[in-house]
Amino acid sequence: MTNSLRPHGYQRAPLPPAREAEPSPPTPHRDTAGHQTGPPTAPTGSKPKQRDAFFDNAKYLAIVLVAMGHAWEPLTDYSRTAEALYMTLYTFHMPAFILISGYFSRSFDMRPDRLKRLITGIAVPYLVFEIAYTFFKRWADDDPTYDFSLLDPWYLTWFLIALFVWRMTTPIWKIIRWPIPLSLAIATLASVSPDIGDDLDLQRVLQFLPFFVVGLQMKPEHFQKLRGRRMRILALPVFACAFVFAYWAGPRMNSAWFYRRDSVQELAAAPWTGPVMTLALFGCSMVLVACFFAWVPRRRMWFTALGAGTLYGYLLHGFLAKGSRFWGWYDANPWTHEPLGEIVVTIIAATVITLLCTPPVQRLFRFVMEPKMVWAFRKDPAEQARKRTTTAA
Repeated sequence: MTNSLRPHGYQRAPLPPAREAEPSPPTPHRDTAGHQTGPPTAPTGSKPKQRDAFFDNAKYLAIVLVAMGHAWEPLTDYSRTAEALYMTLYTFHMPAFILISGYFSRSFDMRPDRLKRLITGIAVPYLVFEIAYTFFKRWADDDPTYDFSLLDPWYLTWFLIALFVWRMTTPIWKIIRWPIPLSLAIATLASVSPDIGDDLDLQRVLQFLPFFVVGLQMKPEHFQKLRGRRMRILALPVFACAFVFAYWAGPRMNSAWFYRRDSVQELAAAPWTGPVMTLALFGCSMVLVACFFAWVPRRRMWFTALGAGTLYGYLLHGFLAKGSRFWGWYDANPWTHEPLGEIVVTIIAATVITLLCTPPVQRLFRFVMEPKMVWAFRKDPAEQARKRTTTAA
């Protein structure tokens, strides 16, 4: 039913996390990967400020939507409802995750300690999981000749490369006068540039860039406005209209537009559709992202603590998501294509991703996701001086 140029099992599915640098005020937060960011720890004797449960809730709910989207993907050829839900979800769930990443990158600079976290929290997990996914594909997909390529991200690892590039360019976006229009111009040019190629998945890096830049420009009061009662009421009819439109557009629209991994030439579309679709999707995505934030709980919930483990869930669930395709799980279980089966599949996906974000899983895989790697870095005199000052205080 979905008019996609590439099959749903295509190896680089579009998906949502890594270390985020916390902006002022100096409240210690954790990013989408669960790593503490921002200023140094509060001096001894002072009480650390409470984390904002809103952002942990938003990160957890966004990663659940990511897993649900992957679970729905094989169902879209059999169910128009599943296809409409899938298209609606893909309009906003990645942009929401990227916007949060941008927001928590506002204080990023080239300070040595932040560069170290960039390497250990993004670059190292990318290398480890790119190699792990390649071995997994060779074994699970019975493709022993599949090549290793650190320049061509496979499946979920594209987001780590994208976040690394976005984070490194943060100081530039902070000094530019009109960052959002410029980022939209770059995304538009990328959409009509087929020669960019697959290296580092730069099409996605550039086409998703505006959402990261929007996050960099946002302030706490902007999120506060999105969390009002009026916004929650408006969000319901907006989501309903989006679903109805997606239901109508499903058979008529190529779902690859939402992935932003191809140019218009690769989608066999006219060149003028690049700017039109880039701006239209950006507008639609921002509206649905605002509606999503409007319904994110502001208080602590049972799942709030799981927001610190979203990178774990994100990268680990990819083995199950791809394995279900490689081993023909959906084809072997026809009940998954029935309405009740689709509900069961959704519940399974939400449960699995929730378990993968839990503290025991974080402790088990922390050596990969948050390696200290003290041996790899020179000692920074400025950082040591800051630690001495903090201890003395």
